[in-house]
Amino acid sequence: MGSFGLSRGGLWLSLAASRCVLEPRPPGKRWLVAGLGNPGLPGTRHSVGMAVLGQLARRLGVAESWERDRRCAADLALASLGDAHLVLLRPRRLMNVNGRSVGAVWTDAEEVCLVHDELHKPLGKLALKLGGSARGHNGVRSCFSCLNSNMSPALGQAMPRLRVGIGRPTHPDTVQGYVLGHFSPAEQELLPPLLSATDLLLDHIRERSQRPSSGL
Repeated sequence: MGSFGLSRGGLWLSLAASRCVLEPRPPGKRWLVAGLGNPGLPGTRHSVGMAVLGQLARRLGVAESWERDRRCAADLALASLGDAHLVLLRPRRLMNVNGRSVGAVWTDAEEVCLVHDELHKPLGKLALKLGGSARGHNGVRSCFSCLNSNMSPALGQAMPRLRVGIGRPTHPDTVQGYVLGHFSPAEQELLPPLLSATDLLLDHIRERSQRPSSGL
């Protein structure tokens, strides 16, 4: 596993047709993996998707390669996994409009995967879901809206989403404060296994990257 590097080493990010795309096209399936959250609010429950993406970048050896792209309003890093080529993305827009950053980059990706917090699962539980509704998650809804689908754009297959359980408060009126709050000391003890969610995600990318690309 290794990094291509941004704007150097052959594969580079540029603006084309007012969108951020990858060019030139190397062999192998191209992935966009987006960790949803709120910029400037690390350590909060709602930004756990970004934390998982940070761990993913470390696993892939590109933790020092993040670069800010103002055109996409996101931090981007490039990595490889076998024959697959990955663009890791952390939006610099608020959660409710994360999709604008994702939508600005997906043009050249054959697969799009979202990593996000999940109120409907207890803290410490993980699930890789293919397709399905946003279930009230505004960041996921924003991505669906900007991609016009809950499918991987190029392949027309169900979009994979790694859902990271954060639990939920007992009273519905406290949900907003809960998701924007920091993990308690007791909850933080459960985070290391959550950040190992990268194993589940990487195994899925390896398996799905071996499938032929439809119509490409």
